[in-house]
Amino acid sequence: MATGQRTYLDHNATSPLRPEVAEVVLRVLQLPGNASSVHTEGRAARAEMEAARTSVARLVGAKAKNVIFTSGGTEAANLILTPSFRRLGQPGATRLLIGATEHPCILNGHRFPAEKVDIIPVDGHGILDLAWLRAHLEGIGDERVLVSVQLANNETGVLQPVSEIADLVHEHGGLVHTDAVQAAGRVPVDIAALGVDALTLSAHKLGGPKGAGALVLASDQYEIGEKLILGGGQEKNYRAGTENVAGIAGFGVAAEVALKGLEQEAGRLRGLRDEAEAHLRRIAADALVVGAGVERLPNTLAFAIPGLKAETALIAFDLAGIALSSGSACSSGKVKRSHVLDAMGVDPALAEGVLRVSLGWSTTKEDVIRFAEACETVVGTLYKRKASAA
Repeated sequence: MATGQRTYLDHNATSPLRPEVAEVVLRVLQLPGNASSVHTEGRAARAEMEAARTSVARLVGAKAKNVIFTSGGTEAANLILTPSFRRLGQPGATRLLIGATEHPCILNGHRFPAEKVDIIPVDGHGILDLAWLRAHLEGIGDERVLVSVQLANNETGVLQPVSEIADLVHEHGGLVHTDAVQAAGRVPVDIAALGVDALTLSAHKLGGPKGAGALVLASDQYEIGEKLILGGGQEKNYRAGTENVAGIAGFGVAAEVALKGLEQEAGRLRGLRDEAEAHLRRIAADALVVGAGVERLPNTLAFAIPGLKAETALIAFDLAGIALSSGSACSSGKVKRSHVLDAMGVDPALAEGVLRVSLGWSTTKEDVIRFAEACETVVGTLYKRKASAA
């Protein structure tokens, strides 16, 4: 039975709104002006947006002029993943390469013909097969490619060697986009160090408001010929429509707070994550921790216990007051085996039981203890069932 006290461990789906962000969003919601208007009220709204643009740019080592605000990471991905994205004076890509473990907004959010899309396989840890990528790039001749790879996977937390991938793709004259939605604010992200041409972000993963995101370009030497949303020419003609000024302002504050405490917070979350993992292994020695052998986000623990189904476990944890996920929130309500785990070759029986614990700014040591207590109950019930069936 739930006690009324809730423990939220699903920050990779949405991180709760930070109090300082909520304060700014409420204030800016009350500004009367349209950011495209030239009067005093309009300029006040514009000033809030431009301050946020600077903060978001700083979070990823970019220049403010190269930040394009969108409604979220999905729209930003849909905007950039088009054959008309190109360097100035050069033709666009004719072929798209996507990592096998990408978020659905990448797998399903592009504007390339199906026959012009190739999937880059991953190994058992979820790391892209660079030998395959190198051979594929050498084998497609003069075709220009756009490659899209996640910096950090939303389900497993596994980090990709993006800078190495970018070097390889640029050697072959291609362009590289990285989905940095899960990584930004949790690990250092620098667009120049990564070597990518573009990256995408989402405010609500940082403790910002839902409904705000960004496409960030490496420089102003790019263009997108076919825009996704047409209209009045806002966001330097990249994204039309009256801007979500309050959401954007909140995004900026969330970016500032995340960047300011990044190193310390990453260490704190890693300690809590490792403590949760230690409790899990004590309770269930046969538990599989996905991605344990490679570098992953400090806040993410994806695990499976043989015989425990995700749907049953989620209900049991929820009744115990613990909010977890079985993977990406985009498929919530439709608990099914993850394409990420399939691509990694995880045994189907185990894949059906993978749960994700994702920590964030509001997570405490007490939350981890409550997770461990609930885990003992859930796993203990499973083991008793197994024993009685034997």
